[in-house]
This record gives sequence, C-alpha cells and structure tokens, in this order.
Amino acid sequence: MKAVTLYRPLTIEKALNDFDRYMESFFGESPLTPSDRLFNYSPAVDVREVDGSYILEAELPGYDEKDLEIHLDNRTLIIKSKKEEKSEKKEVQQDEGRYYIRERRKTSFSRSFKLPEDADQENITANFKNGLLCLEIKKRAETQKRLITIGK
Repeated sequence: MKAVTLYRPLTIEKALNDFDRYMESFFGESPLTPSDRLFNYSPAVDVREVDGSYILEAELPGYDEKDLEIHLDNRTLIIKSKKEEKSEKKEVQQDEGRYYIRERRKTSFSRSFKLPEDADQENITANFKNGLLCLEIKKRAETQKRLITIGK
C-alpha cells in the first residue's frame, strides 16, 4: 500500500516555503509546515498584531483552563496540555458504550512560539472562554511608534 503525500505544485510550494520561512523567523514553527499533524494533535492558532500588542488565539475545544499550562522560557512561549489521553486498551465503562467511530479525542499537545524582539515578556495576559485561549502580548513601550512634536 502506498502512503498518501501532500502534493504541491512548484510555484505554490515556493510561495509556501517563503511564507514558512517568514513565519518561522517571526514566531517559530509555521502552521503550514507539513509534519506529523495527521497523527499528532496540534491546536489551530491565529496570531495577529494590533496597536501596542500581539494577539494569539488557540482553539482548544473540550479543554478546561485547568488542563492547560502556559510557560515563558527566554523568548519562547509554550502552550501545552497537562492531561494525557486515557489508553483505549483499558476496559471501557459500561455507560460509555463501545465506539465504532471515534474522531473526537482529547490528546496531549505542546505548541511553542518564539516571541518577537519587541514583545514585553513581563506583560502577557491570558483568557480562556468557550474553548478559545486568548493571549495578549504587549509590545515594549520603547519600541512602539510615538509622535514627536516640533518645539520652538
């Protein structure tokens, strides 16, 4: 049996490779980089820049805030789950029944992001609501744009 591989025409692949390099230089691993994502769970993440901060949003359906750990190591932001998936080999409780199809799972994961130079590592806030983790990473005050008035 042959393995399924991702097909990318050369022009699209070059554009995606350039984008991957840009994302890696800014935030670390790119979500478009092909990897073992078919077998390992990795939450979908959006990162955007607004005036004065960066916003990172991660979709984590089925998780509670007590299941998550957020660490900062040097300039690397790490989001990971604390819970391990229960082994399916263990006996299933009677009230759970027997699965014929099981696509929804709560598995462990770890995502890391390299913060930009202008990120204020001391000023990061986190909110978790309805399965959406939202981190606001403020920019350092000295790196933000400011207006300089001309005096007489």
